Amino acid sequence: MSNLVHLVGAELGLPADPRVVAVARAIAAQYGPASRAVLFYGSCLRESELDGRMLDFYLIVSDYRAAFRSTWLAAANALIPPNVFYFEHDRLVAKYAVLSEADFARLCGPETSNVSVWARFAQPARLVWAADSGARDCAVAAIEQSAPTLLAAAGEHTGEAPLDWWRRAFALTYSAELRAERAGRAASVVDLDPARYALFSNPAIAVARKLRGKVSTRWRWRRFEGKGLSVIRLAKASLTFAGGPEYIAWKINRHAGTAIELKPWQRRHPLLAALSLLPRLLKSGAVR
Repeated sequence: MSNLVHLVGAELGLPADPRVVAVARAIAAQYGPASRAVLFYGSCLRESELDGRMLDFYLIVSDYRAAFRSTWLAAANALIPPNVFYFEHDRLVAKYAVLSEADFARLCGPETSNVSVWARFAQPARLVWAADSGARDCAVAAIEQSAPTLLAAAGEHTGEAPLDWWRRAFALTYSAELRAERAGRAASVVDLDPARYALFSNPAIAVARKLRGKVSTRWRWRRFEGKGLSVIRLAKASLTFAGGPEYIAWKINRHAGTAIELKPWQRRHPLLAALSLLPRLLKSGAVR
């Protein structure tokens, strides 16, 4: 077992708040035998106060057709992964994204130009539920690819300190998505836990160097692709995500300091609401 696999497995296996585990189990239970693993990530991972926050999960499933009764949901998840859903359990609220084991492995790896999955799982996460040891091993193997892919995609700069490499890499990924975050957020990802990134640096950099030439370091296409996919996923989430427009407005107001209020027609027509918000958000700088 490589040092990086060991580090990823150990981090994923760290204990999580029992309330988070209960939510994860309830999410997995909805999908029966199709459920393989539930991963917890995001800002709430660092928080002890969960009330009033939205928990972030990825549900990994064996197959979309096994997971969904609806043919169009299965097709949408396969065509433009992931599908995103709203969930409530024991007075906590969450959103979860659904990916198959195969898609999760692919989207964490160097063959995928879009940053949305490997950038997130280069950051800390917890495996809060797994169907069996095989599902756990698959999750660890997929996530092991994320940090080296992130660093390789950013490219190595001579003389650059490892933590600065991480900071620059995350800043590049933030520029490749529509993000409702204040400037400097990418650097703070590292600065919130520099010891963690220092621990991961040597093994992740060693693998990243082996990927040199195999991972594109040209970010113009990633920005075009990433922002386009963000718009499409936003539109899709407005159909699958209960309270989608309200959540979008809440998240932007929270992170960007704006005061967007939805109109009645936007609440009645979530897809149109998502699309109508986008030009205003780009113009105001609420998303970048």
